[in-house]
Amino acid sequence: MTKDLVDLIDRINRELATQTYGEKPYELYEPIRYIMGLGGKRLRPVLALISSSMYSGNVETTLRPAMAIEVFHNFTLMHDDIMDQAPLRRGEATVHEKFGSNIAILSGDVMMVKAYEMIMALPDAVLRTGLAAFNRCAVEVCEGQQMDMNFESREDVTIGQYLHMIRLKTAVLLGFSLELGALVGNAPEQDRLLLREFGQQIGVGFQLKDDLLDVFGEQEKVGKQEGGDIVSNKKTFLLITALQDADEETAKELKHWLTMQDFDKAEKVEAVKKIYNQLNIKEKTEAKMDECFEGAFSLLDKLSISVEKQQNLRYLANYLIERDK
Repeated sequence: MTKDLVDLIDRINRELATQTYGEKPYELYEPIRYIMGLGGKRLRPVLALISSSMYSGNVETTLRPAMAIEVFHNFTLMHDDIMDQAPLRRGEATVHEKFGSNIAILSGDVMMVKAYEMIMALPDAVLRTGLAAFNRCAVEVCEGQQMDMNFESREDVTIGQYLHMIRLKTAVLLGFSLELGALVGNAPEQDRLLLREFGQQIGVGFQLKDDLLDVFGEQEKVGKQEGGDIVSNKKTFLLITALQDADEETAKELKHWLTMQDFDKAEKVEAVKKIYNQLNIKEKTEAKMDECFEGAFSLLDKLSISVEKQQNLRYLANYLIERDK
């Protein structure tokens, strides 16, 4: 990773370390400090700072609004983990496991409010536009989460519907991060929209990568329950593609595991992974990821700024594409 990127991530982590969310009641604020202290790639605020620096170079003006994106992102993770009944987040106990679901819900609500406090630090000239974009993004994230939950009880989810869902649930926040930075950096509107679309397209690819790592990654690196999506019958690109491509006998075996109520988790994960390997699901997912990434990078060629000014963005995107966790 380049020194510029390392410096930006370090600046974000130092800023996050100084954030105070409240003191009393202790039980309300400790879960916020806990989840914000679990680390993570800090991808979204980094994207905002990179986008801003490509145009104005004014990182300090972008910093606090960028923190709003990170707080909002972690708020969504806190609530998503409750809905998914996930035991682990970044290799540690999820907030609801550690503090209880009721506290996790309430602490998450406070995080949403704090995110709005932070985004109000936008310069007055772009505040209304930035707030409108944030509101649109926040609603779309919730729409995506609801679609994801709807899919749990549906047997007819298509690949197209799944890709639309992850664009809303995951990718729009990456797009907003770049859009916000470009807004603060006074980028031309066309560039701002191209960067938003770049973030969304690459975000879909990143989510497909997460789906893949959930099944084929190493738990120690990924920091989540191994095969958690398989255990919970989560509709992912992998599962939908397998159901679509399986012959009658293989589809019957797969649906057998999907309908079992009492099973050994490790046995189920191993059995479904075997089916995925038979159907070349890993390779098909990687091909779709590559399609998303290639489409995203083609958008950067249309920006009004030089490739040299895009260097950090291109490097970070490529770095994340190759990640194994």
